[in-house]
Amino acid sequence: MAGTWQPLAHQPTFNASTMLLLTDGRVMCQDAGTANWHLLTPDAKGNYVNGSWSNAAPMHHTRLYYASAVLKDGRVFVSGGEYSDGSQSETTTGETYDPRNDTWTEITAPAGWTEVGDAPCTVLPDGRVLVGQINGTKTAIYDPVANKWTAAGAKGDASSEETWVLLGDNTIVTAQCTAHPGAEKYLISGNEWVSAGRLPVDLVEAASIEIGAGVTLPDGRAFFAGATPHTAIYTPPADPAQPGSWTAGPSIPNDKNGKTCGSKDAPGCLLPNGNVLFVVGPVDGVSGDYLTPTYFYEFDGTSLIRVPDPPNAGNQPYTGRMMLLPTGQVLFAAGSPQVYIYTPSGSPSNAWQPTITNVTPTLIAGMSHTLFGTQLTGLSQACGYGDDTGCATNYPLVRLRNPVDGSVCYCRTFDHSTMAIATGNTVQSTSFAVPTSTPVGHYELAVVANGIGSSSVPVFVSVLKIPFDWEAVWQWLIGSLADGPLWAIGPNGPIPVDPMGPEIVKRARDARRQMLQAVRALQHIGSQTVRQRLKISQKMPRSFDLEADEGPGKSKAAKTVRQKKRPPKTAKGKKAK
Repeated sequence: MAGTWQPLAHQPTFNASTMLLLTDGRVMCQDAGTANWHLLTPDAKGNYVNGSWSNAAPMHHTRLYYASAVLKDGRVFVSGGEYSDGSQSETTTGETYDPRNDTWTEITAPAGWTEVGDAPCTVLPDGRVLVGQINGTKTAIYDPVANKWTAAGAKGDASSEETWVLLGDNTIVTAQCTAHPGAEKYLISGNEWVSAGRLPVDLVEAASIEIGAGVTLPDGRAFFAGATPHTAIYTPPADPAQPGSWTAGPSIPNDKNGKTCGSKDAPGCLLPNGNVLFVVGPVDGVSGDYLTPTYFYEFDGTSLIRVPDPPNAGNQPYTGRMMLLPTGQVLFAAGSPQVYIYTPSGSPSNAWQPTITNVTPTLIAGMSHTLFGTQLTGLSQACGYGDDTGCATNYPLVRLRNPVDGSVCYCRTFDHSTMAIATGNTVQSTSFAVPTSTPVGHYELAVVANGIGSSSVPVFVSVLKIPFDWEAVWQWLIGSLADGPLWAIGPNGPIPVDPMGPEIVKRARDARRQMLQAVRALQHIGSQTVRQRLKISQKMPRSFDLEADEGPGKSKAAKTVRQKKRPPKTAKGKKAK
């Protein structure tokens, strides 16, 4: 049975594109081709349909089609961009975003690399990020803790246009695009790329070397959608160093007009029910043709099921982005001010659920705690696309629900013990911070991975109690400016200073005045900073898809055939001169 679509109650005022799920439950969404990001926060009941938008800090550079990921510590990683700062630059610039203080920090590029562009990437089980070179066989690993790059094993061909899929045996498999229909996989333990055999069908459109999404299934196999009318399924071997095996999946049907369809540079997502939601569109084998509209299918492990299309599916498939929410629903954006949510049918198998083995029954608002359990990172990276965006969701989120009024809040998670998938019965852990604003009371706590929640456990949220209530002191001090006695801070609490004579009173008044002036100055500086960074980001040139004839004065909606003018690539993946 197919799922259903519904629009966001509060649609964005920008062209929604790349989305990333932060570990505090908010969705980070880029205004396509700009430096600007926005945050979708669910409502008080945890409902994303009724969620609200707010602004996040802009990046240092505009980007379109780039590597991206949520890191083990909860930060966001972006690197490269086929288009950046108003040109087709295949830029090597990179940045990390820290949601705790809403700041971007620039990072260097891999040593000796002249292009990163729209490189594929995958977060490794230890939290480092593997990135592929689009114009050569090199790969590199970024260590977010040390903030440095190291060289990784060389591939057999360039990484250009590939979709990389993390498997449960700690390998990464890919269908090669510049050496199709071959396949490779990365042995994480040995830091080397080895053959993964050959596909029985060709998923790669020869003229453009494009392919569709790849996603690991709950049973450990990997599903790949082709930019041709084909799909394929990879089965890992018992020995990860061996090639494994490929079988042809179901063919993608023609559309109602008889046109051949494929998934040419497009998203896919593993649903909680075990199906893969993915998109296709008309394909004609011409490199620069990216045709409309977008059609939606679910793969149920055996067959393709045609499901309804949302109203924002009129654009080319490559503009689409999917994000799996902790509710099990899927956000779909397509580079426009319209975002829709897909609610799938069915439910997950009990065997796919994460479990909680240990968590303290008393939580302190504003403090961090540790949760232990199994399958905290899910059975798949879940969200796939390939080279134009990385959007995996294989990390735990901690959700608190008030059983009395049904209110929901998410606790920011960080420092997960692993980013591996399909960890079985091994006990893993994550740290989580209870929001300071969480009201005191009883809650039901659950951990969520890839939209699948654990059974809940009862917890009680309290406040931090220390011998001296500094918050109360602050309230007294602030309140006494208007009326009441004047106070100072003694070793055991507030001390009235009015009886101590005019000199003490004057010093206390001066100290309090300076304190309030400092707070107001910081508030003023904060407001100025927010306005200033928005002005700067608005002046930055938007990164248009120049190969697709986008840009000022170009009408996207009027075109049904998108002509990308990227020069053809050689067998080694380098652009022809």
